[in-house]
Amino acid sequence: MVDAKQQVLDAMKAAGEPLNAGKVAEMTGLDRKVVDKAMDELKKSGLIESPKRCYWQPK
Repeated sequence: MVDAKQQVLDAMKAAGEPLNAGKVAEMTGLDRKVVDKAMDELKKSGLIESPKRCYWQPK
């Protein structure tokens, strides 16, 4: 099974534009809390960046 972080990253790559956590949750079908946690870990590991407040995209 693909972990939540990978699902979030894949959704961001597929979208081709910066997304907020709500949109990622909608696209992946994951719970918002799970998405927030995954995005937090992706931020810490430097895999995503924020071009504007509250929106994120893969680096």
